Amino acid sequence: MEKNKILTADILDIIFEGRNKEYGAYELRKTYIKRITLAFATTVTLIAIFFISSLLANSGQKKAAKIIVQDVELENLKQPDEKKPEPPPPPPPPKQEPPKVEMKQFTPPKIVKAEEVKPEEIPPEVNKLEEAAIGTKNQEGMKDIGIVAPVVEATGTGKVEAPKEEEDYNKIFTVVQIEAEFPGGKAAWNKYLQRNLNASLPMDNGAPPGKYTVVVIFTVDKEGNISDIQTENDPGYGTKDEAMKVIRKGPKWKPAVQNGRNVAYRHKQSITFVVSEE
Repeated sequence: MEKNKILTADILDIIFEGRNKEYGAYELRKTYIKRITLAFATTVTLIAIFFISSLLANSGQKKAAKIIVQDVELENLKQPDEKKPEPPPPPPPPKQEPPKVEMKQFTPPKIVKAEEVKPEEIPPEVNKLEEAAIGTKNQEGMKDIGIVAPVVEATGTGKVEAPKEEEDYNKIFTVVQIEAEFPGGKAAWNKYLQRNLNASLPMDNGAPPGKYTVVVIFTVDKEGNISDIQTENDPGYGTKDEAMKVIRKGPKWKPAVQNGRNVAYRHKQSITFVVSEE
């Protein structure tokens, strides 16, 4: 190459001076920058198209998630027999008074003048004493012919109480007088579940729009500790494990009370994960 063209010549022309430029290497190196630029632009374009398509697809169908908490009453496996009202006790028999018997007053003998004797102090005639009883006063009535007054027996109420069965306070109750309670009551319990449950879990795991209800059963012992957590069903998408985990890590409850004693209580809880379209 001539000296006056070296300063203005391309580096490839200098390298391939006197060589076969038609072989291919010269052409590849000559168009390298152009090919790199075209490939980069094509890649950026494809990425942009994919991203815009995803946005358009998601904008057409949006999902929202929420939690619904409901208490469920446990069916009592063995309901106590309802006590039938006891019949009223029979009325007491009418009080029977013994028949009045003719009675003659007994007057102790004393020696006084005839004019000092009062009429009521005059002793009865002897023949009248045969049919009358001797007493402290004069009384009209039946002749004393050996009548014996009926004996009035004391009567009870006519009601016999059966011995009361002793309550087993070591069993697990499903029906109690005072149910076990979360600290702060039902409102605080619902608030605790809604704050700690991951409402978007089923949506993140690919659940279609719908309701996913899991029923959890657990025991609250005499000290308020939660144990023996089980579920009656599994709607899938991680809802079962999520419900059990949140209930297990909760604080102590107020224990149930039966006849003034703390007892173990079986509680049933329904939790619904809702995935809806917006």
